[in-house]
Amino acid sequence: MKKLVSGAILILLVCLGLSFAANKLDSSSVSASNKSLIIYNWGDYIDPKLISKFEKETGYKVIYETFDSNEAMYTKIKQGGTSYDLAIPSDYMITKMRKSHLLDKIDTSKLSNFKYLNSRFLHQSFDSKNQYSVPYFWGTLGIVYNDKFVKPGEIEHWNDLWKSKWHNNILLVDSARDIMGLSLASMDYSMNTTNSVELKLAKTKLDALGTNVKAIISDEMKMYMIQNEAAIGVTWSGEASEMLSNNKHLHYIVPSEGSNLWFDNLVMPKTAKNKKAAYAFINFMLNPKNAAQNAEYVGYATPNKAALKYLPKDVINDKQFYPDDKTLSHLQVYRDLDQKKVQEYNDLFLEFKMYSR
Repeated sequence: MKKLVSGAILILLVCLGLSFAANKLDSSSVSASNKSLIIYNWGDYIDPKLISKFEKETGYKVIYETFDSNEAMYTKIKQGGTSYDLAIPSDYMITKMRKSHLLDKIDTSKLSNFKYLNSRFLHQSFDSKNQYSVPYFWGTLGIVYNDKFVKPGEIEHWNDLWKSKWHNNILLVDSARDIMGLSLASMDYSMNTTNSVELKLAKTKLDALGTNVKAIISDEMKMYMIQNEAAIGVTWSGEASEMLSNNKHLHYIVPSEGSNLWFDNLVMPKTAKNKKAAYAFINFMLNPKNAAQNAEYVGYATPNKAALKYLPKDVINDKQFYPDDKTLSHLQVYRDLDQKKVQEYNDLFLEFKMYSR
């Protein structure tokens, strides 16, 4: 009997030891979680030195993961799996994420540096009260041209792309909303239209552009334009900035009749486990000096008004990337369309792609 009791006591002690160890492990996991910040962002979309600086100043460890499309980001966050503390989606995707109840509200009173943001870039249609997002970068859709092949004034408007002299000499970014959008804008239609007749007319007009199109591509456009492989490219301002910095013959314009104004924004998914760290990081990135450093590294326009004084004058005075108010007033932010209408845009664009090859 004594032997049995001793065995029972031994088993009890072992169980207590395992329980203590498990609790200690859980405690250390929570502690590790409290000191980690998991960020989900586009690739090469932040100066790595700023991450190191943030870690040094705060003691948080940043875990940085990347995505290559808004849709891929949306799917992964919706599926759960990784509990991201912050993500950086684009404008229309914020509406979609909000409708899907994937976002937590952001209390801007906890962000002492929020005051540095330019009010022009707040209260946008995708988040009119700035309850769910904080602007990160902004930019435009426009035209890159090479002055070796294009004379001054030859390319100023979307309709100039249809000139026969550009036969097999135009590169287009592989994006349904953007290419359908430029055709719509060239006809004075909304880039957010849900009118099927207008969409079909835009696609018919694109078909007439087909003979001028050399290729419909993505990242490769930078290399082709830098190497003088095409006279003209339609792309986003940030991509254009990198092209221009590598080829003095390249220039970027935003057609005055209108184009897309896009925003990438910091948001806090509902799955966020370390909101304290998330707020600290947002506020850190809103610091004017940090925002300026990030803008110089990435090459996109910063929405941080106070950061402009820390950027080179030739950058902030460049209307190619910091358009004046008149140009901005003609730009349109993409809205989140219902799935049926998105599919209509995609189908028409696919038909155009097949026709232009």
